[in-house]
Amino acid sequence: MITVSKTGTGDFRTIQSAIDSIESTPETIFIKNGIYKERVEITKDNITIIGESSTETIITEGFYANEIMEDGSKKGTFRSYTFFVHANHFQAFNLTIENSSGFGKKVGQAIAVYAEGDMITFKNCRMLGHQDTLFTGPLPFKEKQAGGFVGPTEFAPRIPGRQLYEDCYIAGEIDFIFGSATAYFKNCTLFALNRNEEINSFYTAPSTYEDQKYGYVFENCNFTGNCPDRTVCLSRPWRIHAKVVLIKCHLSGQITEYGFHDWNKPESHETVFYAEFQCDGKGYTPEKRSSFVRQLTDKEASEYTLKNVFQL
Repeated sequence: MITVSKTGTGDFRTIQSAIDSIESTPETIFIKNGIYKERVEITKDNITIIGESSTETIITEGFYANEIMEDGSKKGTFRSYTFFVHANHFQAFNLTIENSSGFGKKVGQAIAVYAEGDMITFKNCRMLGHQDTLFTGPLPFKEKQAGGFVGPTEFAPRIPGRQLYEDCYIAGEIDFIFGSATAYFKNCTLFALNRNEEINSFYTAPSTYEDQKYGYVFENCNFTGNCPDRTVCLSRPWRIHAKVVLIKCHLSGQITEYGFHDWNKPESHETVFYAEFQCDGKGYTPEKRSSFVRQLTDKEASEYTLKNVFQL
């Protein structure tokens, strides 16, 4: 095991220097408590990172989409990340990962965690940001505007890997969980931030591929935040085949009665898969949901186990 400590009591003082030292995997890095102001990039398979404490082991940076580059162009969404993993069989435990740049109205998109690969796991981690906090890659097949996908996996094969987020706290405002992965969220808290707008937040914006069986599944998660009642949506489709299923989740009163938005894409009513099963809370109003939202039967809901979704 490699140890990282800001105080010099480990093998390295920075996380990235520890990662760069790895010659063969599997390998585990233990990070002692501290605030590590650095960008972290992982591109080797079979790496595990363990923090000493989820609240005291903090990785933070402040890059953002509207930031002007040396050539006069904007950094864009996909170069704004604090923590980047493009690898398989990656695991992270007990970390806070933050993009500190602030609200999207000012800075635009600002990714805290950019995760792409198969069998990626985050447990007991905190992901803090505002607009586009967590990107669950891969990207959609095509960009809508030239240069919109500029970043580290712009030309990578579009392979929707499996990702697990368990006992995590994820905070943000606009589309703060987005992407094309098959991602399972278990016992997580999703915290929507107030922007003082008519619609303050969208928890998710999936871009699930058309032939992909599963998109986002949330099991026993708490959808909460600091927004006024009826000002937050559970999801809107970044691409029209978006899939989101909520299983036995708690939905706070800040969620709109219709729950799910079509992002002004009426064609998505025939292509999205938005569904709920035995949720509760003031925000669970199945009788008032958008027409394209389903309430699952017991048999249908039984399909959405971690084992089935991950095809284990």
